[in-house]
Amino acid sequence: MPREITAFSNPLIKWARSLRDKRHRREEGRFLAEGLRILTEAREAGRVPEYLFFADDGHQLTQALIAATETAGGTAIATNADILSKLSGKDNPGAVIGVYREFATPLAALDRAAAPIWLVAERLRDPGNLGTILRTGDAVGAGGLILLDECVDPFSVEAVRASMGALFTVPVARASWEAFRDWLRAGPGQLVGLSLDTDQDYRAARYAAPTFLLTGNEAQGMPDHMAAECDLLVKIQMLGKADSLNAAVATAVMAYEVLGQQG
Repeated sequence: MPREITAFSNPLIKWARSLRDKRHRREEGRFLAEGLRILTEAREAGRVPEYLFFADDGHQLTQALIAATETAGGTAIATNADILSKLSGKDNPGAVIGVYREFATPLAALDRAAAPIWLVAERLRDPGNLGTILRTGDAVGAGGLILLDECVDPFSVEAVRASMGALFTVPVARASWEAFRDWLRAGPGQLVGLSLDTDQDYRAARYAAPTFLLTGNEAQGMPDHMAAECDLLVKIQMLGKADSLNAAVATAVMAYEVLGQQG
């Protein structure tokens, strides 16, 4: 039976709200996810929240989330829109907010034979880009997203929101460049880098599965030492005044080209 909390001063509300802060997320190993669609994607992927906050239990999907949370030993909490707004930081919060335990896939646990396309991001800084790349990964059936070196936190409120549930459906691994390089070279895999310093058009290149698409930092691009390790560097031609595409857009363009060739 769901509990009811309507006071801003409640310790559980204060604790859940603190998870919007990176330091508290890391200390607690927990993160927030918001919205019926995202939480339903999580439930269908086999992940349910430890705490589920909801303002209206009349929706069928909300009822399913309450049942799944309580069956798994979690706590469902009836509250109001003001409390949800405080938790989410938005004036128009979603109907449900969940507190989840952080999860990650170790690099060594990835099965490169599981998919013909893999996404790799280096020093990605923008949570919106990270979330969008995860959505692209889900759309093209990528085996996972590998985050290299100091990337933005995939469990930040902004990244989770931008992923629209793909955080729960696309495996995410984090590793140093050196660890990733050694793992990649221990088996099959073509490392393809998106670069401005090449004349190789991305549509003319040929991609071999499993293809690992490497996207560099939004502002600085890919470091020279990483570019030198790529099996192939390709360029998306720019016909206007802009010199490059947004990192997430470029990743999506590349991913669909690879998917088209391999299909």
